[in-house]
Amino acid sequence: MTSSLRQVLLIDDEPVQLKTRGLILRGAGFEICIATTAESALALLRSPMRANIGVIVTDHLLPGASGAVFVRELRRANAEVPVIVITGLPEAETEYAELNVIFRQKPLYPEELISLVRAAVHSEVLSPALYALKRQG
Repeated sequence: MTSSLRQVLLIDDEPVQLKTRGLILRGAGFEICIATTAESALALLRSPMRANIGVIVTDHLLPGASGAVFVRELRRANAEVPVIVITGLPEAETEYAELNVIFRQKPLYPEELISLVRAAVHSEVLSPALYALKRQG
């Protein structure tokens, strides 16, 4: 990774999921920042820190608001930041229609998480290559 690496924002209210994904992504050379609610993630994305966020990885089930509600709010301010949604609820995918996200069901193996984040962090918008990864899910 280069020194201009942008951070990965991990959003999940489950400490084990945050720790596991954080360890995997840090081990792959990414910088990580963490939010445990949609509200705290949105506050972070409204702060000067937002310039450092290159990709967002979020759970669907969050306290106070679903991942879909979070992404809708995010898209009002930033239509381009790549978002990866990870959930155990396959039926939730319809909630993300037209929100330009990569949707994956648990379990998401470390190699796939790293590959998705690596592709997303190097792409400000959903490029054709990232779109192909999105469709493979």
